[in-house]
Amino acid sequence: MQAIVLAAGYATRLYPLTKDRPKPLLKVGEKTILEYLLERFNELQIIHKVYIITNDKFYEIFLNWVSAHKTTDICTNLEFDVINDGTKNNENRLGAIGDIQFVLSHRKIEDDLLVAAGDNVFTSSFKSMVNLFNEKNADVVLAHPVESLEKLKRSGVMTLDQNQRVIGFEEKPPNPKSNLMGPAFYMYKKSTLPLFDRYITEGNQPDAPGNFTAWLHMKKQVYAHVMKEQYFDIGTLDAYHRVCEKFKNN
Repeated sequence: MQAIVLAAGYATRLYPLTKDRPKPLLKVGEKTILEYLLERFNELQIIHKVYIITNDKFYEIFLNWVSAHKTTDICTNLEFDVINDGTKNNENRLGAIGDIQFVLSHRKIEDDLLVAAGDNVFTSSFKSMVNLFNEKNADVVLAHPVESLEKLKRSGVMTLDQNQRVIGFEEKPPNPKSNLMGPAFYMYKKSTLPLFDRYITEGNQPDAPGNFTAWLHMKKQVYAHVMKEQYFDIGTLDAYHRVCEKFKNN
């Protein structure tokens, strides 16, 4: 399995911290957000190559980070490929789904694929998600129960059947049909990868990655791994400071 880290956003809501530094390279405690994600990759013992898709503004910064960390314990078992999507500002960004397709078309990936946003801090293992991926021999997305109605209205929300199959998905629903939101962490079978090109070619919305799940589950079986453990979405400056304080206290 190979992995794509989505890191082409400009994180304008975290200015001034991210004016000259990409969000995944901000530190939370002693490690960067990216390092927490790479720890999760290493635990699975099935990821051998990581594509970091970024923009023109942060491309050299990621290249330098990889060069400086390639001999550290967290990186020695992983091969990295930093990809510049060519965008230069927030207004002309490709969007998350557009960036996934950019990597697929430029690197000709023919392997099962893990896709994760580079701005979430996960502290629990995803081995159970891999088990579900292998058991069902199908695409698996991450689901997380949320009690806040307001947060659900700002998120991608999914509904599942009794077998954990996705039977509904809606981005930012005014009336959420469940309490399960979908963090940006996905495992796709290699047979699914050509569908990204079809999705884009059909003119579908290329930004929020949950939109692909909403489209995909109507085309083939998609299952969800429900993660009840806490994770941290670094979406705003206040959220970042709260997470840093929590890690400092712990």
